[in-house]
Amino acid sequence: MTGTLVLAGTPIGDLADAPPRLATELTAADVIAAEDTRRLRRLTQGLGVQPAGRIVSYFEGNEAARTPELVEALVGGARVVLVTDAGMPSVSDPGYRLVAAAVERGVTVTAVPGPSAVLTALAVSGLPVDRFCFEGFLPRKAGERLGRLREVAEERRTLVYFESPRRLGDTLAAMVEVFGGDRRAAVCRELTKTYEEVRRGPLAELAAWAEEGVLGEITVVVQGAPERARDLEPAELARRVAVREEAGERRKEAIAAVAQETGMPKREVFDAVVAAKNAAAGS
Repeated sequence: MTGTLVLAGTPIGDLADAPPRLATELTAADVIAAEDTRRLRRLTQGLGVQPAGRIVSYFEGNEAARTPELVEALVGGARVVLVTDAGMPSVSDPGYRLVAAAVERGVTVTAVPGPSAVLTALAVSGLPVDRFCFEGFLPRKAGERLGRLREVAEERRTLVYFESPRRLGDTLAAMVEVFGGDRRAAVCRELTKTYEEVRRGPLAELAAWAEEGVLGEITVVVQGAPERARDLEPAELARRVAVREEAGERRKEAIAAVAQETGMPKREVFDAVVAAKNAAAGS
């Protein structure tokens, strides 16, 4: 009989969010693989449990080397519990490599459901939650980051990202460049912790706020792209702007509103207005 690999979700902030089964699994484990053994010690002390099994470190730096050792323990019948610093293992944390290797060897893999920064941020963002995709961390290099964002520029689903507080300003500025400053978003900081903060607003506004520097664990939720009305002719775009102008809106605001409601770039709407004006002048 092979053993069992248990992916154990841990609190992302408030220790009271720990699922009751977490303490049971930590107590019963033959081996606990922890991203940070010091954090594991604080966790077990907070839960009031004393693990009897062997504790080993399992983090990005030794994940490749330690995976075979853990798989052999599993194949030998051990119950291995994997915990990361916060949230669910393998979700932008160590774990995927071990899960894949365990599955390949026919080992049972299960989980202790727990808190998730992805779902928590999505739930409190105020943005659509019926369809979403998790994009993890963006690349650190500016060019690669812009490239990754351009890949999802037309994605209709709500987007969820993790980000370092040191790079948040640059990331939001890049999102403004690719998605547009009017796209709605939410920056969720220190979720479930003492200084929890959720900032909601247009990307341009959030980027300006982040320029001053932000601290803490960050999750960014971005509204999906609006449905583009690609079948609209330039004449129709110009007509919609003209209707708004006749109702009292200034041309700049009318163009922005039509761009927002149709999903068309402001530049294309502006060009349509100019073309219509030139056509009228030449007739």
